[in-house]
Amino acid sequence: MTVLSGALLVGALALVPSAQAADGPALLEAKCASCHAENGDGTYTRIDAGRRTPEGWLMTLVRMERNHDVKLTAEERRTLVRHLADTRGLSVAETEGSRYILEKNPIAWDEGPTQEMTEMCSRCHSWARVALQRRTKEDWAKLMHFHLGQFPTAEYQALARDRAWWDIAQNQMVDELAERFPLGKAPEASTADLSGTWSVAGVQRGQGPYHGTMTVSPKDGGMLDVMVDLTYENGTEVTQAGTGMLYGAGEWRASLTGAGTQLRQVMALSEDGETLTGRWFDADQDVIGGAMTAVKTDADPRVIAVAPSHLRQGATTRVTVAGVGLNGDPDFGEGVTATVVERTPEMMVLDVAADSAAQAGPRDVSIGGQSMDDAFVVYDGIDRLTVEPAVTFARVGGNGGPIPKVPAQFEAIGWMNGPDGQPNTEDDIRIGAMPAEWKTDNFDATAAALDDAKYAGQIGDGGLFVPGPAGPNPARVKGTNNVGNLSVIASVFDGGREVEATGQLYVTVQRFVDPPIR
Repeated sequence: MTVLSGALLVGALALVPSAQAADGPALLEAKCASCHAENGDGTYTRIDAGRRTPEGWLMTLVRMERNHDVKLTAEERRTLVRHLADTRGLSVAETEGSRYILEKNPIAWDEGPTQEMTEMCSRCHSWARVALQRRTKEDWAKLMHFHLGQFPTAEYQALARDRAWWDIAQNQMVDELAERFPLGKAPEASTADLSGTWSVAGVQRGQGPYHGTMTVSPKDGGMLDVMVDLTYENGTEVTQAGTGMLYGAGEWRASLTGAGTQLRQVMALSEDGETLTGRWFDADQDVIGGAMTAVKTDADPRVIAVAPSHLRQGATTRVTVAGVGLNGDPDFGEGVTATVVERTPEMMVLDVAADSAAQAGPRDVSIGGQSMDDAFVVYDGIDRLTVEPAVTFARVGGNGGPIPKVPAQFEAIGWMNGPDGQPNTEDDIRIGAMPAEWKTDNFDATAAALDDAKYAGQIGDGGLFVPGPAGPNPARVKGTNNVGNLSVIASVFDGGREVEATGQLYVTVQRFVDPPIR
């Protein structure tokens, strides 16, 4: 049996014909009931003891195929995923705080709600993987037993030999998980009609902000055709096209192609059915992608993005405002003038000028009374700089092998110190991403001794780090591969002075097991 990779699993979620949804109950009976007995109320043992996201149910089905020799065609697997997500899914509210793992949003790590829960669970996988499910107390206990049965060395791999790991797992963790994530009632599947035109806007790290439209239309079999037309701040135009599907209470998944690259969209639908928020990303290199907000063009008027979102005192720049129903005059507050260059109901192009005495700080942007809070920053100088992400990973790959390199994308973020004049305090004002010069260096003495900066990879002008090739490198000490521990250094020139910041990058080995929820 073929075990699907993480990218293919996510892609499969976007390809479920809704006409097959009616076959879900019959397929559940035919493929699952031989092991999971049907109860008198129509529920099934174990199956109805838990709720999951579409990715979570897909992982369960693949495990049934791998461990228990359940025979499913690709079409049957897709049908079951959609049926289970529609009837035993999570609400969007239940996924808040954990959606980054579904959207493949690159961060270095996460933490559980307590130190003990972090150490018991997050040493092997993200805490989000725990939080994106709901179970009965009995089923949480069975999950503990499954862990030890399936992974008998888990106690040692989790660096837990300093404690009574199994006693804590079965006695303390079960109670805490059951209290934090009880089974509860499954939400109703959304019946929202997503067809029509959407105004979209977002930011792709390293490429800058973009705006455009997304057109969604029904096609044969109940699927949805998706066409996305984007224009970036630098004038680059991109088209993405493919198919999508809405799962459960508001989980949008789409599989697209843009410039010959396979892309995925993972977004959440608002309760009113008018707004989608989430991220799109490269199917093979999910670090590459952009945050996205999409609002139906017939929704209530609103501003959804302002780009660029900052301006120095005494300067002028061209600004694009994206939204819906953008009628009326623009207002950036006292000391800032905005002249309309071009406008449609979904997009306004403005020449924006800040007086040299305009008050520094964040301000609301209003178009005809429709306002977006803290959408624009006027600044008097960059007091300090940070590198985002502050700590992250890249992975070697390629070199004739089946696993591609995983890059890392950095941004330089400018800050003002705020009213107290002190850096790194609560009143600091985030200005936003700044054009920067980039370089890497050895992070510490060990990295210098191994010459990591020479072999681990290179960073480009846009802050994109591309790691070295996989495999042994005979030029390195003991022929080791091209891993490394690097400092990532950004430099920005502001007002005749250089401002610098440093982040940390671990260049490590390939991820050989890559489930949809890591």
